[in-house]
Amino acid sequence: MSTRDLYVQDPGDPVWKVPASGAARFSWDYDDGRERLLALYQKGKDKQWDANLRIDWDLEVDPQDPLGTPDESMSLYGTKYWDKMTEKDRGELRQHYTSWQFSQFLHGEQGAMVCAARIVESVPDLDAKFYSATQTMDEARHAEIYSRFLQEKIGMLYPVNDNLQALLSDTLKDSRWDMPYLGMQVLIEGLALAAFGMIRDTTTKPLPKQILAYVMQDEARHVAFGRMALRDYYKQLTDAELREREEFVIEGCYLMRDRLRGLEVLENFGIPHDEAAEFTERSEFLHLFRKLLFSRIVPCVKDIGLWGERLQRAYVDMGVFEMGDSNLDLLMAQDEELAEKLDAERFAAEEEARTAEVAAAIAEGVEG
Repeated sequence: MSTRDLYVQDPGDPVWKVPASGAARFSWDYDDGRERLLALYQKGKDKQWDANLRIDWDLEVDPQDPLGTPDESMSLYGTKYWDKMTEKDRGELRQHYTSWQFSQFLHGEQGAMVCAARIVESVPDLDAKFYSATQTMDEARHAEIYSRFLQEKIGMLYPVNDNLQALLSDTLKDSRWDMPYLGMQVLIEGLALAAFGMIRDTTTKPLPKQILAYVMQDEARHVAFGRMALRDYYKQLTDAELREREEFVIEGCYLMRDRLRGLEVLENFGIPHDEAAEFTERSEFLHLFRKLLFSRIVPCVKDIGLWGERLQRAYVDMGVFEMGDSNLDLLMAQDEELAEKLDAERFAAEEEARTAEVAAAIAEGVEG
């Protein structure tokens, strides 16, 4: 079956072309680069992994309850439409919500892959090119994983959300070499990390927990890369140039906030647009979700030196200003530790099974 046959709605032209501008930059300076970036590059090489081997794809997933999250997490919960639904209807709604969420993750990861490749092309420093090359491979792996999960376990996909597509387009069209960093590494990756983390910490199902934990281990490095590169570069910019970047961040944050309502799902179930929007705005779970989504972006933006008055007012308006004081390094360290803990638990379980198998074989031999 073609992937196109699994789309709930027509995704349009199978190839999306974004006119790109800007120079491809070569560096003939092969001297040692910045120590921190080279260390991150080494870590990027050391941490490469194979999704076919590290993820247990034999784990079953119930498409009607893929994540095991509570009913309250769905914006229809408590409405007249929810009350009229059968259990089968509610299972289909869960399937569609998960498909919509993970489809946006998939499309975002492809965007990240393209942006990372653009950074390799356009960034002037060789150490940054080295690291971006490892990130391009990481993002390809993530797109592979989400695509497989959606096709094999969920059985449906949703097209890319308009607001996500708009931000990807703005990021790729800009000729300034730092904009793929800012649009992708800070905004899209930062928001994705928070979304991944919330689902990772609330799902009761082992396969999506594995997928999200391992992807987040990689993404923690990517956000660190963006912070390092942009913090150094933005120290050199004029106030006017910094304000231009802040305007981009403000517009991008509003786009990302507004993209996360999943109205496409409700409309697909026959609910009028205005009602669907009202239900999502009233959802306490969605309000919490939206706020947590900026837990990685706001401290990162402040850290790289974009913290002008207008940007601060925008974050006050969004109700996320206080997140500027969050400890981003601690959050990233926890992301990496959780993946390592999952590995340790899995290896321990496999070792225990092997030990039991050997003991059973020995006992059988003695009895024989």
